Amino acid sequence: IMELLAERAEGYARFPQISTDNKSIEQVATEIQLLMNKRIIGVTYPGGSYNVTIGSDLLPHVRELAGIIGPAAVVTDSNVGPLYANQVRGDMVITIPAGEQFKTLATVNQLYGQLLAAGLDRQGTIIALGGGVVGDVAGFIAATFMRGIDFVQIPTSLLAMVDASVGGKTGVDLPEGKNLVGAFKQPKIVLADLLTLSTLPDEEFSAGMAEVIKGGIIADPELFALVEAQAVQLMSRSNADPDLLAVVVGNSDEVKRKIVQEDPYEQGRRAVLNLGHTFGHAIEQVSGYSVRHGEGVAMGLVASAHMSATLGHCSSELEPRIVQVLNSVALPTQIPQEWQAEAIFAAMASDKKKATGRLRFVLPRAIGDVFVTGQVSEDEVLETLRYCG
Repeated sequence: IMELLAERAEGYARFPQISTDNKSIEQVATEIQLLMNKRIIGVTYPGGSYNVTIGSDLLPHVRELAGIIGPAAVVTDSNVGPLYANQVRGDMVITIPAGEQFKTLATVNQLYGQLLAAGLDRQGTIIALGGGVVGDVAGFIAATFMRGIDFVQIPTSLLAMVDASVGGKTGVDLPEGKNLVGAFKQPKIVLADLLTLSTLPDEEFSAGMAEVIKGGIIADPELFALVEAQAVQLMSRSNADPDLLAVVVGNSDEVKRKIVQEDPYEQGRRAVLNLGHTFGHAIEQVSGYSVRHGEGVAMGLVASAHMSATLGHCSSELEPRIVQVLNSVALPTQIPQEWQAEAIFAAMASDKKKATGRLRFVLPRAIGDVFVTGQVSEDEVLETLRYCG
């Protein structure tokens, strides 16, 4: 039976999975009803699986959809908490200040104390309600508190819906760089409630589109072409077709699902998801994190395309096409001149994506075709940085 399950895992993952353990017939029926008319993507990993559920009006049904029985602590931030925390029906709400600068071990230590004071034990569940920072912090806490407790992801930003909430990577920053301390922690479920995007600031929505475009460049030319064709519709969110948003989020998650299933612990193929990130993370760091993650990634995508063309790996027409689609969703494509190329290169020195001391870059050959290389000289990196701003 175990061998058959392993052989069929990919097929089973194409469909929603509902656990019936310790549930009444009525509870199972309620879950089935809640899942109707929602897009559900099954993600498998060594030892288990979870669903990414994309739809509207999911927040009031978190306990049913996630199968939460014991106490649940909602971890959120000062922006999202006042808007949505009361809909989730957690037993306690813990709020951290909004912003990348609070994604630190000091914040984690503070939250450990609050969870202990509230009496949360190993039967508890951590619910991450917010963007990528909240998801990373809450996931890291769930991975380490009491040696690990259940974890539910509720991403409320586009960037978190299409990137940070899928794949099980969690972590916090050190002064030397981003995400240098972390753990893999798979969620019980990811619930992407598209209604939360209605309160997302325009600049944050744009930042999320950088990860959508990145996914298209990596492995989905049709997704990239959809954004090219529908950018105006997507950016006018009050008039946007909710089905269009569901397609964009769902197709982005499908790109990531396929890659993280192939490489759940980032030993090989998963590295392609770092397209634009070696440049982007360094730009964020040099800016003192005044640059949003998606904005850094956008600049990094242009830099990666330029470097690839310079090295002869792709057509010179690829870079302007990427620049055009990024501009269409209000993302920056030039690195501000006040940040020196040498300073950005120095920031890359602490990048955890290095291998055997060499920086690794993900470069595009074409839309839907990328590769990883460490064969790039310092001079070539500096030339690209200067060209891009």
